[in-house]
Amino acid sequence: MNYQKQWKLSSSILHDPKTLANVIQIYTKSKNLNAGKHLHAQIIRSVYKVCKYVNNYLLILYTKCGHLDYAQKVFDKMPKRNLVSWTALISALSQNSLCTQALQAFSQMRIAGESPNEFTFSSVVLATTLLKDVGFGRQIHCLSVKCGFSHELFVGSNLADMYSKCGVICDGCKVFEEMPCKDVVSWTSMIHGYAKNGDFKEALLGFKTMLFEAMVIDSYTISCALSACGAMKACTFGRLVHSMVVKSDFEGDTAIGNALVDMYSKLGDMESALKVFKYNSWRVDVVSCTSLIDGYVEAGQVEEALEVFVELRRQGLKPNEFTFSSLVKACANQAALEQGSMLHALAIKMNFAADPYVSSTLVFMYGKCGLVEHSERLFNCITNPTEFAWNSLLGGFSQHGFGRKATKFFKRMVLGGMKPNAITFMILLTGCSHSGLVDKGLNYFSAMERDYGVTPTAEHYSCIIDLLSRAGKLKEADDFISQMPFEPNAFGWSSYLGACRIQGDKARAKIAAEKLMRLEPENSSTHILLSSIYAKERQWEDVRNLRKMIKDGNIRKVPGYSWIDVGNKTHVFGAHEWSHPQQREIYNKLDSLIEEIKKVGYKPQIEVVDIDIDDDTKEKILKNHSEKLAVAFALMSMPSWKPIIIKKNLRICLDCHTAFKLIAKVTGRHIIVRDSNRFHHFSNGSCSCGNFW
Repeated sequence: MNYQKQWKLSSSILHDPKTLANVIQIYTKSKNLNAGKHLHAQIIRSVYKVCKYVNNYLLILYTKCGHLDYAQKVFDKMPKRNLVSWTALISALSQNSLCTQALQAFSQMRIAGESPNEFTFSSVVLATTLLKDVGFGRQIHCLSVKCGFSHELFVGSNLADMYSKCGVICDGCKVFEEMPCKDVVSWTSMIHGYAKNGDFKEALLGFKTMLFEAMVIDSYTISCALSACGAMKACTFGRLVHSMVVKSDFEGDTAIGNALVDMYSKLGDMESALKVFKYNSWRVDVVSCTSLIDGYVEAGQVEEALEVFVELRRQGLKPNEFTFSSLVKACANQAALEQGSMLHALAIKMNFAADPYVSSTLVFMYGKCGLVEHSERLFNCITNPTEFAWNSLLGGFSQHGFGRKATKFFKRMVLGGMKPNAITFMILLTGCSHSGLVDKGLNYFSAMERDYGVTPTAEHYSCIIDLLSRAGKLKEADDFISQMPFEPNAFGWSSYLGACRIQGDKARAKIAAEKLMRLEPENSSTHILLSSIYAKERQWEDVRNLRKMIKDGNIRKVPGYSWIDVGNKTHVFGAHEWSHPQQREIYNKLDSLIEEIKKVGYKPQIEVVDIDIDDDTKEKILKNHSEKLAVAFALMSMPSWKPIIIKKNLRICLDCHTAFKLIAKVTGRHIIVRDSNRFHHFSNGSCSCGNFW
């Protein structure tokens, strides 16, 4: 019955284009597509010629109802088109992300001799923004200036947004500053542009200006400001924005709740992040969960991060690629291989293992957990490795002492078209240093700026000091330090001091120690290194003076400990105070192990003990080093096919390094030690470091 009424109505209005247009407009506003189609059918069947005016309204009807195929057909059959026709089509194509078609339509419009207006420009700029085609965007900008529309609010806002989203934030700022009037949309676009391009200070200044000018601020603007606060660690201002959120009754907004959790997590204030998270618990989503997980990971609270992940799964929420990346990164930092492997399996099950973020982090994780061959296999399965994936692989090779392999893959990286960055060269120089590749390292340092446009930083210069020092080239290291554009950092002087200890160069050691004490007065390792040099020369009075200096200065000496994962449990060992249910059996195993390696040439290197005591006591101290206790327990507890992976908070000592080579030989086991500096792979009487450690 309704259709019959519509039929009669349509028959009576076919003679009047204005009334016909009004009816179509009513259908458009109510999005009554069926009624609109029925009326369109009547128009087609009628003998009356449809005017351009009515066709434009039909075109708008179909675009507003999301039927672009119908809209395109109406447009194609129009005998004549005007600016409204072209603008309606271009706008519809842009808003439905058919950006290439929108730009093509705009080009056809220009060929047809039609001049665009501010609405046409706004739509076509939106298309270039979505395509991130800044080249075409600049052309549109030039045309808008020529046509006198560049300062129109819609056009100016969209142009500023286009430049900022295409990463050309300077041009976006110029457009924004030249706009005679600005609204919330234009301000928000610029704040978002600043934040996205890493200029968080300007983002917050823009937000403060909006507050000062009493502009209406929406949830999106607040979210951008909170993001900038988190990135800048602007704790005080972040809390002020939070109080504004509460006063403005925005607390119930999911996007703002997520932004608050993310901000507090980045600030390291996990207590506040958890409070916001729990307050919004009824609308918790994967974004807020991932922000909380990432915060716990950065704070080193891995167990709490895993608890949030378990809760996320319990609530039926599907983790995303960022969730997996954060958790895998946590396992890498803690060298938690078992948990990392389980996450890898879950990522495969949920089809995330091929994601560039996840796959890159998995490469990083296996390298950090000692299984660099796993990293290489995973990397070779990645179709288009990211910059992070390349650096993760090269970093694994460097830390494990496989410097030659790192240089080989670096060549492959460059030939593949990936441009190395400052981190890549840090990794390469470290790899060369840990493998004794002095000439290679110096060549890379020279090529950084010359061939790749990467300016060396203090860290790169310190890597060269380390490279020369480890190779025993103290004179060359001296010359390099004297020619540096700035003073070496603590790492550089520490490397130099370590080399002085090995070479027994007291004069240079004193200079390096003085520099280090000024840079890091509370670091006990400087005093200990210098003390070991005096002890080697049997200058016990100097040793006692240094120890008194440590005591009087309240400088805390970090106790050494080692740990190993067996099954689902971590077993920790210390040189002095430690307990274990199998403590007696571990000591007995260690005694028999020491006797066994003595038969193949082991002699305790008592000179590394910088205390004036008898040799037997020194030998007993060396025997009870935490890594030796850990390896004894591992040999008792782990199957012979499984590599032994020991983690240590300090650098492995010379005596333990020698002992581990022989332990690996007599037991036929592969032993991996991750100390505070690098990895050592002990196998068949040798170490991967080649004694460059």
